Amino acid sequence: MLYYLFEYLATHFDFGGENLYKFLSIRAGLSFIFSLVISILFGKGIINRLRRLQIGETVRDLGLQGQLEKQGTPTMGGIIILLAIVIPTLLFAKVFNTYILTMLIATVFLAGIGFLDDYIKVFKKDKKGLAGKFKILGQVVLGIFVALVMLYSKDISIVMEKGEAMAERYEIVDTYVAKNPSNIKEKIEYATVNTTLTNMPFLKGNELDYSNLLWFLEVEQARKYVWVIFIPVVVFIITGVSNGANLTDGIDGLATGTSAIIGATIGILAYLSGNVIAANYLNILYQPHTGELIVYASAFIGGCIGFLWYNSYPAQVFMGDTGSLMLGGAIATLAILIRKELLIPILCGIFMIESLSVIMQVSYFKYTRKKYGEGRRIFKMSPIHHHYQKVGIPEPKIVTRFWILGLMLAAFTIITLKLR
Repeated sequence: MLYYLFEYLATHFDFGGENLYKFLSIRAGLSFIFSLVISILFGKGIINRLRRLQIGETVRDLGLQGQLEKQGTPTMGGIIILLAIVIPTLLFAKVFNTYILTMLIATVFLAGIGFLDDYIKVFKKDKKGLAGKFKILGQVVLGIFVALVMLYSKDISIVMEKGEAMAERYEIVDTYVAKNPSNIKEKIEYATVNTTLTNMPFLKGNELDYSNLLWFLEVEQARKYVWVIFIPVVVFIITGVSNGANLTDGIDGLATGTSAIIGATIGILAYLSGNVIAANYLNILYQPHTGELIVYASAFIGGCIGFLWYNSYPAQVFMGDTGSLMLGGAIATLAILIRKELLIPILCGIFMIESLSVIMQVSYFKYTRKKYGEGRRIFKMSPIHHHYQKVGIPEPKIVTRFWILGLMLAAFTIITLKLR
């Protein structure tokens, strides 16, 4: 909102310094700082308020070291992260940017689902919380919303060099002539197109069009019915990453720190995608206005790091589903909007490992119970971070090692932009 205020003051009152506020780097930096301040400064008050309301974690004895010491630790701390993301984004981003609006809706929506789950657990004393089918339903609804925005919003587009066959395959929103970034003297006609193209890692062309998966249809028909493929893919990604973050939130600081690393990486990718020179150099899709997402990503990073002030071992507060579902959903939505969703298996590798460990454990237990009459386990306990607790590794060391692995995956994600 402050962006529009400064713009108004500059237009009507010759307000000095307004050009400084137009710089994306300035607004991203301020967003990060304010997010940290909000989470650290107001976090203590929120935690005390949660304690007075007796909103504490009920811990079952699973034989994990130091587990019972966490009994009564306030939960629903995801409220702190939510405020630290939403307030700076509203202050410093171009709020009417479609990318920003979509991210704000996704963040608040999934935080609301997580809050409802936590509320049922804490106040209704129902350990199961919100029924799993309703959580999935909420994630599916968000996935459909994001997919429809990607498919039909004229503001969600990419810029390509105009070719003869472009009009047949893509819906052209606008055309213009500009200097070729690789050759300043040469002028080329470009087109802004609405498309289901996405960046494909490791391949030389680095592009995948979801409509090509409907190869048995005519080009026009494939473009018309691409939603049949695209919507399920988006729903699967948002549901998978959101639940993966939820499973990772099992020991102090693990999900928070991992999410901060992922958020920083996606912020870099968003900036590169929204910068015509960088996108041209890296041969990735150029998406005008996605650079604005760096303001959101900065608030996201600041919110996670600020929350670590209270969530690092030993935790003074847990984020609960209010935070974990929100963080996972926000990460997935960000990746989809900047057309880097196919990098999620690498970038969100920690979430994927956590989810796979649960799937493997449950599947193997059911299989062996049916075959041998007794269930057997692959891990001592799942998700996998609890397995390491069971073998005696201290909780802070597990978290630190997972962070290191997360940093390695983030670095490799960036490398894939040129690794083809």
